[in-house]
Amino acid sequence: MNNLKLVLLSAMLLTVNCLAAQDINQAFNFSNLSVQGTARSMGFGNGLGSIGGDFGSLSVNPAGLGVYRSSEIAITPTINMNNSSTDFLGVNTTDNNLSSNINHFGLVLTNAPKGERYEHRNWKTVSFAIGINKVADFNRNYSYTGKNTTSSASMELQADANKNPQDTGISGTLGYLGYQGYLLNIDSNNKFYSIVPYKGGINQTNSVQQSGGINEFVLSLGGNYKEKLMLGFTVGIPTVVYNLNSQYTETVASGNTSNTYNFTSFNYNQNISVTGGGINAKIGAILKLNDLIRIGASFHTPTYYSLEETSTPEMYSQVNGNKYALTVPNGALNQNIFDYTLTTPWKGVLSGAVILRKLGFITADVEYVDYSTMRYQYPGGYDNNNGTTFQQEASSMNSNISNSYQATVNYRLGAEIKLAQYLMVRGGVGYYGNPYKATSGSNYNAQRLDISCGLGFHFHHFFTDFGFLQSNYMRQEQPYSSVDYTNIPIGKIITIPTAKINYVLNTVALTIGFKF
Repeated sequence: MNNLKLVLLSAMLLTVNCLAAQDINQAFNFSNLSVQGTARSMGFGNGLGSIGGDFGSLSVNPAGLGVYRSSEIAITPTINMNNSSTDFLGVNTTDNNLSSNINHFGLVLTNAPKGERYEHRNWKTVSFAIGINKVADFNRNYSYTGKNTTSSASMELQADANKNPQDTGISGTLGYLGYQGYLLNIDSNNKFYSIVPYKGGINQTNSVQQSGGINEFVLSLGGNYKEKLMLGFTVGIPTVVYNLNSQYTETVASGNTSNTYNFTSFNYNQNISVTGGGINAKIGAILKLNDLIRIGASFHTPTYYSLEETSTPEMYSQVNGNKYALTVPNGALNQNIFDYTLTTPWKGVLSGAVILRKLGFITADVEYVDYSTMRYQYPGGYDNNNGTTFQQEASSMNSNISNSYQATVNYRLGAEIKLAQYLMVRGGVGYYGNPYKATSGSNYNAQRLDISCGLGFHFHHFFTDFGFLQSNYMRQEQPYSSVDYTNIPIGKIITIPTAKINYVLNTVALTIGFKF
């Protein structure tokens, strides 16, 4: 059986996240969904909860189908220009990433009777929709580098070797990477110690490339009851494609006078791929209080994902003039595959809109989601490296999630103004709250601010929209995790540096559609 401990090596040696385990952050990545939808909805900040008439509303409030008066088919290609700026040990580093996507492709079929049939029917319109909305984008790069004199990632290998000496002979474990990579020696007390001379200065570099996203296939049904109440239901089938490539490097700094073992460098590379699918449901309603005011509400069930993670590690080291390689091709390490399930939080959305008759509208959404309820489930069986069951390890992971995350309230505000018969201008803003608990000694934060604008040209049978969205947020990351350093016989407290990463994510979208 493929071993969970091996799959999670990157979570311990190279965290690539804001907390001590990659997988609790990965749960957040797959739960932190924000419909990107059409260029129109992007332009007014995706405040779709009570507006409707837009394919993106199927992933927010499917009652928006009740606004349709004709059938349509449309597609939205996008260009993503993402930038990151990182501060690590006083050194600033910038990275850029350019990618293209299809944000949405959808078909809406509407039955909207006219004349006497309209007058005699309680359900004024009924619409069925099928298509895809992008709800998460993982394309971004970042890197950081700096000179550290307080700690080394090799100390984590040292800690595992002292806590579990058998690991030095078990392929893929931290102790194995350190001992077989010649980064660890044994002292007279049979304790392992790192030969990396961090006190004299080592250069640490971490470079990460992420790609992929989550596309939600939607099947929706909605209608308009007596021009007063609109109801809708969506079955969502999201598919996940997530790829991470990371390269972590430590090299001896120039002028290091404590390099007793002639250490030159070590590199730990990790390729992680996660694929899978899930299912969820959304139900919503929009009530027209009068011709000017609408209010809406929707409920999203949790998404139940079935996922497969493939991890391919590599370790290279150079000590005393000799080069060592621990890789999958040479048999020193294994490619690891692990299947598991993830349950995301439920979500509730309340919304309101003021319809400015033929001039446009102002809309607002308030969204509640509790990230502390994210839950992993692992298959049956035992982790042969530590004797615990996979269920016990899942329980520990879920406990970390509960202790690290909290409920958030997100806000979206937008407007659309009609400037001419066929021309509309849009603008919007969104604020997404901090999902991390303010625990003692922690200042992790992931608040996000979205700013958007757009233009639309709508004719009788053809429409095209342009949208621009900029997302700004900051996160923090340690290049290796805090572990039980009582197994490190140095008798001193060490300090792990923190990288501060500022993201600016820019998306340009174009929607082309036809009504019939």
